Amino acid sequence: SANLESTDINVLKRDALENLSVEDKNRIRIAEQELSIAESDSAKVAAYIDLSGAWYRLQQPAIAGFYAQEVAEVNDTEESWSIAGTTYAICVQRASEEKVRKFCTNRAFISFENAISLNPNSVQHKVNLALTYLETEAPMTGIQMLLTLNQEHPENVLVLTTLGEQAIRSNQLEKALDRFLQVIAIEPNNNKANCALAGLYQQMQQPQKAQSYASKCN
Repeated sequence: SANLESTDINVLKRDALENLSVEDKNRIRIAEQELSIAESDSAKVAAYIDLSGAWYRLQQPAIAGFYAQEVAEVNDTEESWSIAGTTYAICVQRASEEKVRKFCTNRAFISFENAISLNPNSVQHKVNLALTYLETEAPMTGIQMLLTLNQEHPENVLVLTTLGEQAIRSNQLEKALDRFLQVIAIEPNNNKANCALAGLYQQMQQPQKAQSYASKCN
Protein backbone atom coordinates (compact mmCIF):
# COMPACT_ATOMS: atom_id res chain seq x y z
CA SER A 1 0.00 0.00 0.00
CA ALA A 2 1.03 3.60 -0.57
CA ASN A 3 1.67 4.40 3.11
CA LEU A 4 4.23 1.57 3.29
CA GLU A 5 6.23 2.79 0.30
CA SER A 6 9.72 4.17 0.77
CA THR A 7 8.77 7.46 -0.86
CA ASP A 8 5.82 9.21 -2.48
CA ILE A 9 5.27 10.12 -6.12
CA ASN A 10 4.61 13.75 -5.15
CA VAL A 11 7.97 13.87 -3.37
CA LEU A 12 9.68 12.39 -6.41
CA LYS A 13 8.05 14.93 -8.72
CA ARG A 14 8.84 17.85 -6.41
CA ASP A 15 12.51 16.86 -6.17
CA ALA A 16 12.78 16.27 -9.91
CA LEU A 17 11.13 19.58 -10.83
CA GLU A 18 13.68 21.49 -8.74
CA ASN A 19 16.43 20.38 -11.11
CA LEU A 20 14.64 21.02 -14.41
CA SER A 21 15.14 23.93 -16.74
CA VAL A 22 12.36 26.47 -17.09
CA GLU A 23 11.54 25.06 -20.52
CA ASP A 24 11.24 21.49 -19.23
CA LYS A 25 9.14 22.61 -16.25
CA ASN A 26 6.74 24.33 -18.62
CA ARG A 27 6.44 21.20 -20.77
CA ILE A 28 5.55 19.12 -17.71
CA ARG A 29 3.03 21.68 -16.49
CA ILE A 30 1.33 21.82 -19.89
CA ALA A 31 1.10 18.01 -19.93
CA GLU A 32 -0.33 18.01 -16.39
CA GLN A 33 -2.91 20.62 -17.42
CA GLU A 34 -3.99 18.34 -20.26
CA LEU A 35 -4.46 15.56 -17.71
CA SER A 36 -6.44 17.81 -15.36
CA ILE A 37 -9.03 18.61 -18.06
CA ALA A 38 -9.24 15.07 -19.44
CA GLU A 39 -12.69 13.59 -18.88
CA SER A 40 -12.79 10.32 -20.80
CA ASP A 41 -10.57 7.32 -20.08
CA SER A 42 -9.04 7.60 -23.54
CA ALA A 43 -8.12 11.24 -22.93
CA LYS A 44 -6.62 10.37 -19.55
CA VAL A 45 -4.61 7.51 -21.04
CA ALA A 46 -3.27 9.83 -23.75
CA ALA A 47 -2.21 12.33 -21.07
CA TYR A 48 -0.60 9.60 -18.94
CA ILE A 49 1.36 8.35 -21.96
CA ASP A 50 2.50 11.90 -22.74
CA LEU A 51 3.64 12.46 -19.15
CA SER A 52 5.37 9.09 -18.96
CA GLY A 53 7.30 9.80 -22.15
CA ALA A 54 8.19 13.31 -21.03
CA TRP A 55 9.57 12.15 -17.69
CA TYR A 56 11.44 9.27 -19.30
CA ARG A 57 13.16 11.67 -21.71
CA LEU A 58 14.13 13.72 -18.66
CA GLN A 59 15.81 10.59 -17.25
CA GLN A 60 13.29 10.15 -14.45
CA PRO A 61 12.17 6.50 -14.91
CA ALA A 62 10.53 6.33 -11.47
CA ILE A 63 8.05 9.06 -12.43
CA ALA A 64 7.75 7.72 -15.98
CA GLY A 65 6.91 4.34 -14.47
CA PHE A 66 4.22 5.88 -12.28
CA TYR A 67 2.39 7.30 -15.30
CA ALA A 68 2.91 4.08 -17.26
CA GLN A 69 1.28 2.30 -14.33
CA GLU A 70 -1.63 4.74 -14.49
CA VAL A 71 -2.10 3.68 -18.12
CA ALA A 72 -2.07 0.04 -17.04
CA GLU A 73 -4.60 0.68 -14.28
CA VAL A 74 -7.03 1.97 -16.92
CA ASN A 75 -6.29 -0.42 -19.79
CA ASP A 76 -5.45 -3.49 -17.69
CA THR A 77 -3.66 -5.31 -20.51
CA GLU A 78 -0.56 -7.46 -20.27
CA GLU A 79 1.24 -5.09 -22.63
CA SER A 80 0.52 -2.00 -20.53
CA TRP A 81 1.53 -3.75 -17.31
CA SER A 82 4.70 -5.01 -18.98
CA ILE A 83 5.60 -1.48 -20.11
CA ALA A 84 5.07 -0.18 -16.58
CA GLY A 85 7.17 -2.99 -15.14
CA THR A 86 9.97 -2.48 -17.65
CA THR A 87 10.06 1.25 -16.93
CA TYR A 88 10.27 0.62 -13.19
CA ALA A 89 12.97 -2.02 -13.81
CA ILE A 90 15.08 0.61 -15.58
CA CYS A 91 14.65 2.78 -12.50
CA VAL A 92 15.81 -0.10 -10.27
CA GLN A 93 19.02 -0.35 -12.30
CA ARG A 94 19.71 3.38 -12.40
CA ALA A 95 18.46 4.76 -9.08
CA SER A 96 21.18 6.18 -6.83
CA GLU A 97 18.88 6.73 -3.85
CA GLU A 98 17.74 3.65 -1.93
CA LYS A 99 14.24 5.04 -1.30
CA VAL A 100 13.72 5.54 -5.04
CA ARG A 101 15.12 2.09 -5.79
CA LYS A 102 12.71 0.46 -3.33
CA PHE A 103 9.78 2.46 -4.71
CA CYS A 104 10.53 1.20 -8.22
CA THR A 105 11.33 -2.36 -7.13
CA ASN A 106 8.01 -2.88 -5.36
CA ARG A 107 6.05 -1.41 -8.24
CA ALA A 108 8.01 -3.43 -10.82
CA PHE A 109 7.04 -6.60 -8.94
CA ILE A 110 3.36 -5.59 -8.95
CA SER A 111 3.42 -4.66 -12.63
CA PHE A 112 5.10 -7.85 -13.86
CA GLU A 113 2.92 -10.02 -11.61
CA ASN A 114 -0.17 -8.37 -13.08
CA ALA A 115 1.14 -8.99 -16.60
CA ILE A 116 1.74 -12.65 -15.71
CA SER A 117 -1.75 -12.99 -14.24
CA LEU A 118 -3.19 -11.78 -17.54
CA ASN A 119 -0.99 -14.14 -19.57
CA PRO A 120 0.42 -16.98 -17.43
CA ASN A 121 2.04 -18.54 -20.51
CA SER A 122 4.31 -15.58 -21.24
CA VAL A 123 7.94 -16.48 -20.64
CA GLN A 124 8.97 -12.86 -21.28
CA HIS A 125 7.00 -11.51 -18.31
CA LYS A 126 8.45 -14.19 -16.02
CA VAL A 127 11.99 -13.48 -17.18
CA ASN A 128 11.43 -9.76 -16.54
CA LEU A 129 10.22 -10.52 -13.03
CA ALA A 130 13.24 -12.76 -12.40
CA LEU A 131 15.61 -10.04 -13.63
CA THR A 132 14.04 -7.58 -11.21
CA TYR A 133 14.70 -9.98 -8.34
CA LEU A 134 18.33 -10.20 -9.47
CA GLU A 135 18.67 -6.47 -8.78
CA THR A 136 17.39 -6.81 -5.20
CA GLU A 137 18.71 -8.26 -1.95
CA ALA A 138 17.24 -11.63 -3.01
CA PRO A 139 19.09 -12.41 -6.27
CA MET A 140 18.86 -16.18 -5.72
CA THR A 141 15.08 -15.91 -6.05
CA GLY A 142 15.62 -14.57 -9.55
CA ILE A 143 18.14 -17.27 -10.42
CA GLN A 144 15.79 -19.99 -9.18
CA MET A 145 12.97 -18.55 -11.26
CA LEU A 146 15.20 -18.65 -14.35
CA LEU A 147 16.30 -22.23 -13.65
CA THR A 148 12.68 -23.29 -13.23
CA LEU A 149 11.80 -21.62 -16.52
CA ASN A 150 14.70 -23.45 -18.15
CA GLN A 151 13.35 -26.77 -16.89
CA GLU A 152 9.89 -25.94 -18.21
CA HIS A 153 11.15 -24.49 -21.53
CA PRO A 154 14.56 -26.09 -22.19
CA GLU A 155 14.82 -24.68 -25.72
CA ASN A 156 13.62 -21.17 -25.00
CA VAL A 157 16.32 -18.86 -26.36
CA LEU A 158 15.38 -15.92 -24.12
CA VAL A 159 15.77 -18.03 -20.97
CA LEU A 160 19.06 -19.58 -22.15
CA THR A 161 20.45 -16.18 -23.13
CA THR A 162 19.46 -14.64 -19.81
CA LEU A 163 21.08 -17.50 -17.89
CA GLY A 164 24.20 -17.12 -20.02
CA GLU A 165 24.40 -13.40 -19.32
CA GLN A 166 23.99 -13.99 -15.59
CA ALA A 167 26.74 -16.63 -15.69
CA ILE A 168 29.09 -14.09 -17.31
CA ARG A 169 28.08 -11.56 -14.68
CA SER A 170 29.12 -13.97 -11.92
CA ASN A 171 32.29 -15.00 -13.81
CA GLN A 172 31.06 -18.56 -14.37
CA LEU A 173 32.50 -18.75 -17.85
CA GLU A 174 32.03 -22.49 -18.44
CA LYS A 175 28.35 -22.25 -17.53
CA ALA A 176 27.96 -19.22 -19.76
CA LEU A 177 29.66 -21.07 -22.61
CA ASP A 178 27.28 -24.00 -22.23
CA ARG A 179 24.21 -21.74 -22.29
CA PHE A 180 25.25 -19.82 -25.38
CA LEU A 181 26.25 -22.99 -27.22
CA GLN A 182 22.73 -24.25 -26.56
CA VAL A 183 21.37 -21.06 -28.09
CA ILE A 184 23.56 -21.51 -31.19
CA ALA A 185 22.33 -25.09 -31.55
CA ILE A 186 18.78 -23.72 -31.75
CA GLU A 187 19.49 -20.47 -33.61
CA PRO A 188 22.88 -20.63 -35.40
CA ASN A 189 22.75 -16.97 -36.43
CA ASN A 190 21.72 -15.58 -33.05
CA ASN A 191 23.78 -12.39 -32.88
CA LYS A 192 23.84 -12.03 -29.11
CA ALA A 193 25.01 -15.62 -28.63
CA ASN A 194 27.68 -15.38 -31.34
CA CYS A 195 29.04 -12.16 -29.83
CA ALA A 196 29.01 -13.66 -26.33
CA LEU A 197 30.81 -16.81 -27.51
CA ALA A 198 33.45 -14.75 -29.30
CA GLY A 199 34.15 -12.89 -26.06
CA LEU A 200 34.11 -16.03 -23.92
CA TYR A 201 36.53 -17.95 -26.13
CA GLN A 202 38.79 -14.90 -26.22
CA GLN A 203 38.86 -14.88 -22.42
CA MET A 204 39.60 -18.60 -22.46
CA GLN A 205 42.53 -17.94 -24.81
CA GLN A 206 41.08 -19.89 -27.71
CA PRO A 207 41.53 -17.31 -30.49
CA GLN A 208 40.52 -19.52 -33.41
CA LYS A 209 37.15 -20.35 -31.89
CA ALA A 210 36.76 -16.74 -30.82
CA GLN A 211 37.32 -15.59 -34.40
CA SER A 212 34.85 -18.11 -35.84
CA TYR A 213 32.07 -16.67 -33.70
CA ALA A 214 33.27 -13.08 -34.03
CA SER A 215 32.76 -13.36 -37.80
CA LYS A 216 29.03 -13.88 -37.12
CA CYS A 217 28.80 -11.08 -34.56
CA ASN A 218 27.40 -7.84 -35.94
